[in-house]
Amino acid sequence: MATDQPVVVYPPASDGGRRVRIDGRFVGIAYGLLDLVAFVQEAGLQDWDEMDVARASLIEWRGGGPDVWSLEELDE
Repeated sequence: MATDQPVVVYPPASDGGRRVRIDGRFVGIAYGLLDLVAFVQEAGLQDWDEMDVARASLIEWRGGGPDVWSLEELDE
């Protein structure tokens, strides 16, 4: 991964999914931390788990952090 924050997790959509980009490339929609774990593992961080993803400085959370997966949670 080439940059300081190569993973960007965008705000939740109406269905609760959050778009994910890794190194500037769209990799999919995450509906929870396990989905995001799968994306970063595919990108080369095979030993990462949910706690690593939730705490990582490599991840830029836009529109809520790792505990926000719906529009309702975003408004709280």
